[in-house]
Amino acid sequence: MREATGAEPVNEPRPVPRLETISPPGGYQVEAIADADGFRDLCDDWNALLQRSSSDCLFLTWEWLYLWWRHLGSAALSILAVKRDGELVGIAPFMETRGLTRRLELLGTGTVGSDYLDLVADRDHEPGVLGALRGWLDERGIAVTASQVLRSGSLMERLLAALELKNWEHTSTVINVCPYAPLGGHSWDSYLGELSASHRYNFRRRLRQLEKRYRVELLRVRSEEERQRGLEALVDLHLRRWSERRGSGAFPRAAVIDFHHDVSRRALANGWLRLYVLHLDGRPAAALYGFKYGDRFYFYQSGFDPDYGNHSVGLVMMGLSIRDAIGEGAREYDLLHGDERYKFSWASRSREIARFDAYPPGLAGAALRRGRALSRASKQAARSWLPESVTATIAAARSRG
Repeated sequence: MREATGAEPVNEPRPVPRLETISPPGGYQVEAIADADGFRDLCDDWNALLQRSSSDCLFLTWEWLYLWWRHLGSAALSILAVKRDGELVGIAPFMETRGLTRRLELLGTGTVGSDYLDLVADRDHEPGVLGALRGWLDERGIAVTASQVLRSGSLMERLLAALELKNWEHTSTVINVCPYAPLGGHSWDSYLGELSASHRYNFRRRLRQLEKRYRVELLRVRSEEERQRGLEALVDLHLRRWSERRGSGAFPRAAVIDFHHDVSRRALANGWLRLYVLHLDGRPAAALYGFKYGDRFYFYQSGFDPDYGNHSVGLVMMGLSIRDAIGEGAREYDLLHGDERYKFSWASRSREIARFDAYPPGLAGAALRRGRALSRASKQAARSWLPESVTATIAAARSRG
């Protein structure tokens, strides 16, 4: 689908050529797209390719990454589009930072907590795409940082392994986990039957109590008017909940909220948005913001009114959203990154998420490695003298994204 007419991107790239092309063996061409128009024009081909890729997920859709770039990107675009016979067969969704040395990082990193970031490649062209990207990177000696990537099984991991054959070095660090609940073949009752007896009992008891005391209505957003009100309710409920717990990093500034308005609007149009508001006697008591993309439900964020905290409305809201996901035929409910205890009450499995750093051979790579080591050392030194209450707050904020 094409980008709807709207405001131009707020991030203006450096004045560099739009395309930089090389022709590696096998007929694969790598084009470095460095401007917003080129990014916008990839829309249709990008999503068609993503559906043919083993890395297909919500956070690699053109919509998610393009809107992230419009609202939150700060470095220069350097998207590597791999083509063969004029057909798009691979994408490395990079941006480039320049200091003493050049470095490529994945779009979507950081601010909004994207998970499962990766390269995108047609399954039938994976070796050729990875070979073309390896040649492009090795020829230029540009370091690569990839965060929020699956610890194992990603295309990025395979690319870095291929670069090792060119005397590159790379490190990997597990930075988080993504709990998830397999739903395939389950009814709501059979899924509940796999939870702990205490958790199952608590959910059913809390729901019965709410239904006895209040008029309970669960609204799933289905129109643009409902979307706008629902997202505003979510942000308000989330911030009210966390105001009593030293605050939340989920909606730190207006640009992040604007991003979510844009991405939820596009997700609604595409049929991906799953935004719920739980009303008690007509008053919003809890909200849950998620997406159903393919056969996976992504739980993204939630919030509830502290006045109803004693009724466990957050727990009830999540249970109802899982029930709805099963009813829609979702094969998985993914709670995304964070090892909070409540997530493992619903999820029986988890995936590790890692950060990869790859360094080219030579002086530039050595300088980058030293800089990375100094950064880690300074952070460790800071943690050693910060009060435990402060380090705990920082850890909690990182876990929430």
